[in-house]
Amino acid sequence: MLVIAVLMAVFVMYLRQKQPVAPPRGRNGQNGPVAVSVATAVSGDIQVKIPALGTVTPLATVTVRTQITGTLQKIFFTEGQIVREGASLAQIDPRPYEAALQQMEGNLKRDQALLADAILDLKRYAGLVKEDSIAAQQLDTQRALVDQFTGTIQADEGQVKTAKVNLVYTHITSPVTGRVGLRQVDQGNYVTPGDTNGIVLINQLQPITVIFSIPEDNVSAVMKRLHAGASLTVEAYDRTNATKIADGKLLTVDNSIDITTGTIKLRAVFDNADDSLFPNQFVNIQLLQDVLNDQIIMPNSAVRRGAPNGVPTTFVYVVNSDNTVAVRPVTLGVVDGERVAVTAGLKAGEVVVTEGGDRLRDGAQVQLPNSAPVPAHAAAPAAGAPPAGKPGAAAKPGGRRGRGNGKPPQSQ
Repeated sequence: MLVIAVLMAVFVMYLRQKQPVAPPRGRNGQNGPVAVSVATAVSGDIQVKIPALGTVTPLATVTVRTQITGTLQKIFFTEGQIVREGASLAQIDPRPYEAALQQMEGNLKRDQALLADAILDLKRYAGLVKEDSIAAQQLDTQRALVDQFTGTIQADEGQVKTAKVNLVYTHITSPVTGRVGLRQVDQGNYVTPGDTNGIVLINQLQPITVIFSIPEDNVSAVMKRLHAGASLTVEAYDRTNATKIADGKLLTVDNSIDITTGTIKLRAVFDNADDSLFPNQFVNIQLLQDVLNDQIIMPNSAVRRGAPNGVPTTFVYVVNSDNTVAVRPVTLGVVDGERVAVTAGLKAGEVVVTEGGDRLRDGAQVQLPNSAPVPAHAAAPAAGAPPAGKPGAAAKPGGRRGRGNGKPPQSQ
């Protein structure tokens, strides 16, 4: 049992010697430099944009309905097809309306003949009255008959025009240039003007508009730019607000503010040559209100919020020439996506920390990207730790604690 205990003790000591020493905390030790990402503040232009939510709305939406009753004889379009204004869409059986037109034209010719005969009699009666051969009353009666036939002919001409219009209505054409939707009625059905769904729906897609709302606080600035003759640019983004879909321009502003929401509606127009915008599509809008020149610009990720001096403020970590950082309170201006303008507290050319700032403090050492790491012995030693090379310094992993110059090691 004694031998076994000795062997176990020797085995435990062997394992302790082979066990590696835990590395110091932090990348280069507890007080080593912190690896950070940086960016340089620059002077440039920044855009003032108003975000909004919008809905794609066609300039024209037409439900094609028949103007007359009849059997839908032919359909000339394909679902989803782009049709031009005046293109043929459908044909209604024209035969009943051709017959009606022929009847009206016959009535017109008959009444025209009666009128011509009445006019001749009127001339004869006028000559006989001068010769005192007939009574004047007969002449007056004939004159009234001529007027009657004249009115009848005018009515006949109106009926002929109506018949011609009805005959034209048998050939249905597109009133606008756009894309046809799904067919609402099939060929061979009996259609009437009272059909709710009509024959097909046409949406004008090129150009197309987006209706969106902005807060009433921005109305005065937008109207000021419009009155100055500026053309405001509008950008449309997808639902995630990550991908830009199309560029357009502001078309018009509504004439009143919605008192329930405190917003006003605006309409922007887009060329939509690639059909990237679709009717009733939800989009995120960025209205370019103005462009500010000569601004100090830095990444938005460099902004920190806290109370480094006991006062809540926004600040940045500025990298000094000796790779240390300093806390710098800043005043922020306009935010443009991932960029932000600084109105006070920063100069162009100064380097600020964008990532890794949560592990920093004022005066901390940092390691910049693409730079050689600072050796561990170059970093400031931890409080209470003896300097390297002195008695009592930490031994190398796996080494023995020997005696320096024959003297016992000092206690730590």
